[in-house]
Amino acid sequence: MSDGFERNTRVFETFGVSPDSPEWNDWHWQYKHRITNADQLARVIDLDEQEKRDITTCLQRFRMAITPYYASLMDPADPCDPVRMQAVPSIQEMQVTPWEMADPLNEEGDSPESCIVRRYPDRALFLVTKCCAMYCRHCTRRRLVGEEDRSISAEETERALDYLRRATEIRDVLISGGDPLTLSDNRLEYILSQLRGIEHIEVIRIGTRVPVTLPMRITPALLDMMKRYHPLWINTHFNHPNELTARSTAACHAIVDAGIPLGNQSVLLRGINNSTATMKELLLKLVKNRVRPYYLYQCDMSEGLQHFRTDVREGIRIIDELTGNISGFAVPKFVIDAPGGGGKVPMNPDYILSIDDQKVVMRNYEGKRYEYPQPQLQPGK
Repeated sequence: MSDGFERNTRVFETFGVSPDSPEWNDWHWQYKHRITNADQLARVIDLDEQEKRDITTCLQRFRMAITPYYASLMDPADPCDPVRMQAVPSIQEMQVTPWEMADPLNEEGDSPESCIVRRYPDRALFLVTKCCAMYCRHCTRRRLVGEEDRSISAEETERALDYLRRATEIRDVLISGGDPLTLSDNRLEYILSQLRGIEHIEVIRIGTRVPVTLPMRITPALLDMMKRYHPLWINTHFNHPNELTARSTAACHAIVDAGIPLGNQSVLLRGINNSTATMKELLLKLVKNRVRPYYLYQCDMSEGLQHFRTDVREGIRIIDELTGNISGFAVPKFVIDAPGGGGKVPMNPDYILSIDDQKVVMRNYEGKRYEYPQPQLQPGK
């Protein structure tokens, strides 16, 4: 799929716009016209009455919002379309297993101040909004994001900034939410300027999915503003090759051209990207468009996500099959964000067959066996 717009022309008919119209290319228009209920959704994709009832049932617990742009990437006739599955509620979300949790990563337990999560010694997570352009069905923060659909208050912002000023060991702050790029330029600049004014904060990162779901948000004015607060990094969230359209890749190019390194964090999702072929296509398209694959996450144990989770061995196998077959920098680190707040734990293929004081016996990506002698140092050397 070269661009994605031809895939679902019903979106343009429904909203009375074209891909070249000013409205379509205005991120405010896209945000205002998000699809939020089953009746609206049935105008742009095929839904029978039972599916509409199931979606309405899901919306009693977990909200839906889909930008017209992202809806235009869906196959309207295929319920198993990988773009559609990430955006459209499934009745399976209502099946909550005993081991699923509202807050699987214990972010609330690691929150020393409202809107701050502190898990690592030198880093902090700053949750500046509960809004996203689109509410992904696999979201780990679905207990918060979209339920109130608001940004944090001025008072909450100041309390969080005061905490970061006092915590002098913090050198790296990740701005997340929700999606920070749903904030206005002025509001985001205020937060960036305050963080950049804290001497011990060296690096500011932004976690956002708008290059994927609302690429129109990446405007020249936004980038000109963000360039004033280097060193600034952005991580985005492409999960499938079909999300890499001409418009989304142009947004990525613009970010990198502004001097902002751009990484990608995918989630391994059953029926969407849990094959080596799909993941290989995604990763190669990312690096072609100057986006560095960073993490591949095992899907978290948030409530209602059992149908998305894969056997962890699938992820290990995919990384093993990618290693040596694509460039090393294109292979992400496969991790589980440990339940209960244990942090990110790498899940690696086993290349070491044995190791002792004499030698390391290892295999390569082809399964061939090699030995590496350990250094034999003389006593006292």
